[in-house]
Amino acid sequence: MKTNAINLNGIGMTSQRTRDRLLSRLIDQGIGCMRLLDVVRSTPRHIFLDEALAHKAYEDVALPIGFNQTISQPYIVAKMTEVILNTGKFDHVLEIGTGCGYQTAILAQLAKSVSTVERIKPLLERARKNLKLLKLRNIDFRHVDGSLGWKKNAPYDAIIATAAPQRVPEALLQQLAPGGRLIIPVGGESNQRLQLITRDKADFNVEVLEQVKFVPLLCGQLQS
Repeated sequence: MKTNAINLNGIGMTSQRTRDRLLSRLIDQGIGCMRLLDVVRSTPRHIFLDEALAHKAYEDVALPIGFNQTISQPYIVAKMTEVILNTGKFDHVLEIGTGCGYQTAILAQLAKSVSTVERIKPLLERARKNLKLLKLRNIDFRHVDGSLGWKKNAPYDAIIATAAPQRVPEALLQQLAPGGRLIIPVGGESNQRLQLITRDKADFNVEVLEQVKFVPLLCGQLQS
């Protein structure tokens, strides 16, 4: 994948006007946090995509990034981030599934620090390069099985998972701080539900938000 890294501002179908239309669609779909919307508006989603797909960057759709993975639909990125922002502390965040780094970029502009893990090493390296272009320096990267989280950097105020397990990994629950929230799609390919799980001392409260469709959360590490 070649990254359109030269023009961060974009032209034509990647211009600011096109980004503004995406912003209007997100507002129409109920995204109301202006701090978040400002970050989405200023983040060049097109640099995270292959040049052949860059013209679709500001459509509200998921797009392929290789290795059977996708960059999430902007609405879903905004929805998951807004839910976490609106429900508690947001200083120290863990992302499960770095992918191409777009969700990471949104988080890093809102949180004090972001830890992000990815099982596919070439995607992780690509994300590092993408995020370096944006001069975001509050991100720690790790190549690891996402279901394990990142215990060394725990506990986390929030964990955002961008892939769907059949069951919520216990490791992620245990890495939440008291009052911490995990937002995660759970279920099989045809029946996934986005869950918000909040840690209350030793208990975990679960709220189902909506039906979603994500790639599966797979175990193990892939080098290439």
